[in-house]
This record gives sequence, structure tokens and C-alpha cells, in this order.
Amino acid sequence: MRKPFLLLLLCLVSMNLAAQKLSSNKKAVIASVENHKENLIKISDSIWAYAETAFNESKSAEVLAAYAEKNGLTVTRGVADIPTAFTATYGSGKPVISVLGEFDALPGLSQNTVPTKDPRIDGAPGHGCGHNMFGAASLGAAIAIKEQIEAGKIKGTVKFLGTPAEEKYFAKVWMVQAGLWDDVDVNVSWHPGANIEADVQSGLSLIDFIVEFYGQAAHASADPWNGRSASDALELYTTGINYYREHIKPSSRIHYHIQDGGQVVNVVPDYSKIWVRVRDPKRKVMLPTYEQVKKMAEGAAIMANVDYKISLVSGIYETLVNRSGGEIMQKNLELLGPITYTDEEVAFGKGIQKATGKPEVGMDSKIEPLRETEELPGGGSTDVGDVSWNVPNINLSVTVAPKDTPWHSWAVVACGGMSIGHKGMVYAAKAMGMTMLDLFESPKVVEKVKEEFKTRKGDEKYEAMIDGPPPIGGN
Repeated sequence: MRKPFLLLLLCLVSMNLAAQKLSSNKKAVIASVENHKENLIKISDSIWAYAETAFNESKSAEVLAAYAEKNGLTVTRGVADIPTAFTATYGSGKPVISVLGEFDALPGLSQNTVPTKDPRIDGAPGHGCGHNMFGAASLGAAIAIKEQIEAGKIKGTVKFLGTPAEEKYFAKVWMVQAGLWDDVDVNVSWHPGANIEADVQSGLSLIDFIVEFYGQAAHASADPWNGRSASDALELYTTGINYYREHIKPSSRIHYHIQDGGQVVNVVPDYSKIWVRVRDPKRKVMLPTYEQVKKMAEGAAIMANVDYKISLVSGIYETLVNRSGGEIMQKNLELLGPITYTDEEVAFGKGIQKATGKPEVGMDSKIEPLRETEELPGGGSTDVGDVSWNVPNINLSVTVAPKDTPWHSWAVVACGGMSIGHKGMVYAAKAMGMTMLDLFESPKVVEKVKEEFKTRKGDEKYEAMIDGPPPIGGN
């Protein structure tokens, strides 16, 4: 019986010491988030239930924008010619500190808040990446800073950016092109995860493009010699891609999704369509691979005697890490300490782990030390990368699901709509608000972060990988 008592005592002592180190302004930021907590949870849960996909997030964007307006921020909707993109600002002058909010869902991941696979609506979207919590937490941090500016405790401008379509089209690329970060000194962001850490790892650059093949239809039995099969070209193309995988860098990735391979079996198909994605931790490695994969489409078209067309969807940069910013975030995480969970929440987490074939170890909310930045990280990609090549970015990961949870899955959806996700969302709002406060309070801190950004970027010139307006209404 003594061991649990001692652990509890140590935890209370640690929390008391952390509280003693908190400045009055940081205590006010935490109090603000607590004051708005129930409304932030309602917003997160509303977005979770709406589960709107890329460029369709009209209700999700509006619930965030409306709450920002209600709390005195000036909202501009439809920025960068994107109906669901918006900004919410307060204050004047420097520094200008921005914070990102995402809110798009993923197709086919609908799920109830139970630790076994159980769709709310069969085939419907769900928040398998936790973006319902992403936007709500970031807005909570922005409002906390707004209240500090309003009270005269700090000076400058806070800017919340509602950024749609991160999962598919990468709207931040068009938002960067529209100059929405041109006046920003430092950007702050977070992402739901299975652990808590100041994120000083990069991601993978990528490029998305569509290949369409155009042939000649014919009866598949009576006169196939009069047909030229677009489906043949598509199959030859995917075969070429799969052979090519052996000869790319181990860090590179190629994915594809066949969107149209023909309609019926007795017709030589005259049209086929495939979505292709190329990735690598370094854009300079990814681009030559992309060029080769494009050439292979021409080769497939020649072999099948059909025509072809390549259309760029969009592309994104790897994230430019800022360790100076990471160190600021790290100190605030250590001040906040770990998230605590109820027995019911731990049991829920273990249920998720059991259902997904993972060790049943429960939640991981300890504060991770600041890791060394890896040269070639694995993992996914994000259009936060494009922001990070235009303004210094400080990033954060916060636990919203149990350890080893498969991401982009029903398991994350289940946690994101209940108290495990709520706790992570509230925690992220506090951590970001405290870090933003450090930037507002110290010009030297801002300058240090900006100097590292300039050093890491070097002579690299940012070039947006888009061709034309955002594909609103695309599929």
C-alpha cells in the first residue's frame, strides 16, 4: 500500500514545484484555457461529428470562426480563394505570432466512441488523424493570448489560421502563396499523437499528380483489335512503378490509387485514371524520382498505343525544424507535467490496444526529452512544411490516443470523441499558449528562433508546388 501513496505524494510535490515556477501570465493562460474548456470540448466534438473531408469543411470551419468572433477576434472568411479557410486576429504591431488549426476528416473512418471497431455511419468519414482536436486546441491558445493582450499584459498581434484540406489537397500551400504568413514572426502548431513531446523532427516532402490514359473503346470479344486499352496502359504503368521501387532511395516512397480502370468487362476501356504520390524526407531527392515516374507514364502509353495526360495536384515541402523553438516548448511541457487518466480511460486505451493487436500497456503521457533531430525521419507528410519554409515554426505532439495506436484508423476516431482526446486537446492549448506567451514577452527569444530559421533555410528558395487555383470541389 505504501508504493502507490509514495507515487501520489511525489506527483503532488512535482505539481506544486511546477506551479511555483509558473509566472502570473502563464497562470492566466492556463486559467483562460480552463475557463473555455467546456466550449472547446463542444467545438471539438461538433467537428468530430461533422467529419467533413477536404474543402467540404463548411460546418467545421464555421464553428471555429464563430467562437473566435464571439471572443473578440476579427475573422476573415474565405481567404486564399478557399471557402473554408479563414483567419482570426487580435492586437496590433509586433510581434505577430500565428497558430494553426486543421479540421478536415478522412474518408471511410466513421466510428463510435467505443474501443472496438463500430462505425457510426457505414462508409462515412471520421477524424482518424485527430483534426477535430487540432483546430479547437489552437483556437483555445489564440484566445488565451488575446485575453493577455486585451488586459495589457503583452503587446503584439495573435493570428489564428483555419487551414482546411490537410489530408488531401494541402490548402496551406495556396494560403502561403496568398501571403497569409508574410507578416508573421513565428508560427506555432501541434498535432495529435500517442505521446507528448516538443516535436523537432521533420516530415516527408511529397508531390501528387494524376495520370489519365485515353484509348479507343471496342467490343472486348467481337473486335478487340479495333480497341486501344487505356486499362492496359494503367496496368503497364503500375507494373513499371513497382519494378522501379527496387531502385529508389530506401527513404523514398511511391503510392498510387487507381481511380478508374474501366467500367464493364465486355468493353475495351477507352479511359483510365490513377492518382500517384512520391515522397522523400528531402525535396531534392523526391523531385528526380517524380520526374522518372512521369517518364514511365509516357512509356506505358507508348506500349499500349494510347494517349496520356499528367496533371499536377499539389506538392509539399518537408518540415524545416527549429530546435530553438523546440527548447521553449520543452520547458513549458515540463512545467505542465504529464496528463493523468482515470481507471476508465486507461481501460479504454487498453481496449483499443487489444482490438488493434498491440501490447495492452495503456496511455503514455510522460514528458519526452527533447530528441536529437534525425537526418532521415520516417512517418508522414504535412503542409505545415510549406509554412515552415516561409516562417519559423514551433511544433508539438500531444497524447490523444493510447501507445502504438494505428494512425489514420478507427481507433484514433474513437479516442478523439471522448475524454482521452478532450484531455489531450486541452493540454495542447495550454502548452501552445504558454509558448506563444514566451515569444510575446521576449524579443530576444523571437530573434533567436528567427536566426535559426535563416541559418537552416540558407540559400534555398521556396517554390510552391502547385499549378493553378485550389481544386475546390475536386474528387
